[in-house]
Amino acid sequence: MFNALIDKLKAHPRTIVFTEGTDPRILEASARLLSGTFLTPILVGNEEEVRKAAEKAGFNIRGAEIVDPETYPEMDAMVARMVELRKGKMTEEQCRASLKKGNYFGTMLVAMGKADCLLGGATYSTADTVRPALQLVKTKPGNNIVSSCFILVRPSATGDNDVLAMADCAINIKPNEDELVEIASETVGCAKIFGIEPKVAFLSYSTLGSGKGEDVDKMRNAAEKAKLAMPNVPIDGELQFDAAVSPRVAQTKCKDSPVAGYANTFIFPDINAGNIGYKIAQRLGSFDAYGPILLGLNAPINDLSRGCNAQEVYSMAIITAALS
Repeated sequence: MFNALIDKLKAHPRTIVFTEGTDPRILEASARLLSGTFLTPILVGNEEEVRKAAEKAGFNIRGAEIVDPETYPEMDAMVARMVELRKGKMTEEQCRASLKKGNYFGTMLVAMGKADCLLGGATYSTADTVRPALQLVKTKPGNNIVSSCFILVRPSATGDNDVLAMADCAINIKPNEDELVEIASETVGCAKIFGIEPKVAFLSYSTLGSGKGEDVDKMRNAAEKAKLAMPNVPIDGELQFDAAVSPRVAQTKCKDSPVAGYANTFIFPDINAGNIGYKIAQRLGSFDAYGPILLGLNAPINDLSRGCNAQEVYSMAIITAALS
């Protein structure tokens, strides 16, 4: 999977902002990216401190761009643009103060077209990565929400990888029907980037009417709306997970479904189910989980776990850049 993403980036090299330029994990991943020449890191921080941190850790970051908010020559223009984007919600002084912070400064580099994408969260919380993105980069035209998905990868006995998409496992707590349709649409687009031919299951504790309840109705209605919105994508629901993935169970419960038994893209009814579901796949199913991948923004911006390692930073940087 990653070889295909790297080939895509080699054909169209990108730049990626790292908001925590002195973090050893960021520096290690940056050194590895620089050796590949397909993705150029922009490290936010004091240049002397960044270089000292890299030297101390033994990482060669020659070729990386280091940008310091304190000395950035276009700061006045950046402040003016941020005031415009905030539409009266922040004063010039408040914008200037926010832009001293790596998360806001890095996001504005993307918003102003100075970088293609951003990866943060090695030390910032998810909220501190997502909030600037919502305020400054904002959602794509036609989108009402930002959502997320996880890509799960596991080596298969056939020599290929099993690759699945699961959403929304991290952002929207209890999405309504229309939000579920938007989540599904964004997840389908993301899945295709990772080589998945989406077969979408809207998951529930019921399979095509076997159970009753408000949550069942929500998933059934959302599935029907998604079919109308994406007529060329195989979609079905509501489906129980076993019916969605087991051909034997599907033959018993819903043999005429275009998706059941072979689903690879899963839409969960709420964040509880989604978060639990992807972690079960990760911990008991031996899948590697990549994400949360933020969807619906005008530019790719993603969040790291504060417990991440350098390999995860490297992988998420490639994923983020491939979305641009």
